[in-house]
Amino acid sequence: MSAGSAASETSASAAEHRTVLLRGGEVHSPADPFATAMVVERGHVAWVGSEGAADAFASGVDDVVDLEGALVTPAFVDAHVHTTATGFALTGLDLSAAASLAEAAELIRAHAAARPADRILIGHGWDASRWPERRALTRAELDGLTGGRPLYLTRIDVHSAVVTTALLDLVPGVRDLDGFHDGQRPLTGDAHHAVRAAAFAAVSPAQRTEAQRAARSHAASLGIGTLHECGGPQISSEEDFTGLLDLARTEAGPRVVGYWADLDIERARALGALGAAGDLFADGSLGSHTACLHEPYADHAAHAGTAPTGAAHLDAPTVAAHVVACTEAGLQAGFHAIGDAALTAVVEGVRAAAEKLGLARIRAARHRVEHAEMLTPETVAAFAELGLTASVQPAFDALWGGEEGMYADRLGVERARTLNPYAALLRAGVPLAFGSDSPVTPLDPWGTVRAAAFHRTPEHRISVRAAFTAHTRGGWRAVGRDDAGTLVPGAPADYAVWRTGELLVQAPDGRVARWSTDPRSGTPGLPDLTPGADLPVCLRTVVYGQTVFVRPNE
Repeated sequence: MSAGSAASETSASAAEHRTVLLRGGEVHSPADPFATAMVVERGHVAWVGSEGAADAFASGVDDVVDLEGALVTPAFVDAHVHTTATGFALTGLDLSAAASLAEAAELIRAHAAARPADRILIGHGWDASRWPERRALTRAELDGLTGGRPLYLTRIDVHSAVVTTALLDLVPGVRDLDGFHDGQRPLTGDAHHAVRAAAFAAVSPAQRTEAQRAARSHAASLGIGTLHECGGPQISSEEDFTGLLDLARTEAGPRVVGYWADLDIERARALGALGAAGDLFADGSLGSHTACLHEPYADHAAHAGTAPTGAAHLDAPTVAAHVVACTEAGLQAGFHAIGDAALTAVVEGVRAAAEKLGLARIRAARHRVEHAEMLTPETVAAFAELGLTASVQPAFDALWGGEEGMYADRLGVERARTLNPYAALLRAGVPLAFGSDSPVTPLDPWGTVRAAAFHRTPEHRISVRAAFTAHTRGGWRAVGRDDAGTLVPGAPADYAVWRTGELLVQAPDGRVARWSTDPRSGTPGLPDLTPGADLPVCLRTVVYGQTVFVRPNE
């Protein structure tokens, strides 16, 4: 891919005012399914069309980019991210690839030896359900691996953690808090939240900013133009949240939309959040046995000390009061809800708010539910009725679904098959926004689209086109913007350029796929995401007309 000028890659101020013609590729646009060229002016798409028509623009633009056959799509929106934690996973101790307890132990030992000056060690990603030993590292083992230094090490779902004695010593009274387990089991609940706060308080501002820059840079390299940061008092800190928003305002990179998970809506507003939403916990996670269920976990008897049906953190009246307050204040409300009982509480609460304020006001506010995994036909219908956006993570199914996966361990095969019913949500008209919950699963937009299209439960699969829309336009709609996420004249010029193979239309029904690949259908194609096929490679990412990533040597 070559450009007539490199100025737009090096000067943010110039990029906002330069006119650019991209030509000689494939432009994914509903305005013209056969478009091969696009003009960008003052941060917005000005025109899309054919190669022949592009000649008329060539002499009047500042830059001409020869796409050399590359694909241009809207930039992705990751609708659920923990940016600083993602940065720490990228630059620090990441155990997500550890295949055994022994392998995890060696990674911890090596990381501690490599960071002798760090006041605290922070790591992420262990998953004992995938290890032959089927258990987490004990506190005594961690003390030995770290030489007695403070270590905070979250399970892959970030709803429990193992820590060293030195970190516990920084949290007076932690042993008296709910969720404290002495030595053999991970911390959950209030005890986990307390040690997390202490761990991140020990991180220096410079370390935090370094992690945020690393996460935004990595996102840009994957064609992600916008991140929905899900912060909150039980997740990060006010300094972390406002620091990230300030960084995104002052440095080039993916834009950041902030959600602060707090029942105190005035605090959320003061911090610059779009909503008192995101990970406002109605429950926990399935992996940590803390998602709130109507019926007991299938394996709770084998996990001593876990509650049979998980933990409820919000009831329907609390949900209702929060939704009413947010709606009246012009803020989005939103909740983390995974288990079927938690989702029932959220739906009942939002419905009670609608009875008080009127259904139209509730629908117009576009309140959100994060994760929304254990849905029933009744709760799916309620999402549609109440206008709730389902902010979901298809990679969860890819990682934990299937008859041999963690979901089946926790719930039994039959209940596990009901999880993440994306096709049912789309049929009901529920708005979908896709994300990663990074660092729970990695930033990986095309992999996310693939996971939804090739769901482990076939009846929950959706077309690649629908999944792609949920990961682009769906993220914009989830923040109240209907004018973005597609490459049409007037839309923000957020786009990515990809090296990829043949474009086609993939749908769960093969008859639809065959018809849609006929050029007469007028359906724009997308890359082949069949499992095993190579995913597209990002060559360039542009946010509001400003280039924020160019692949080296391209």
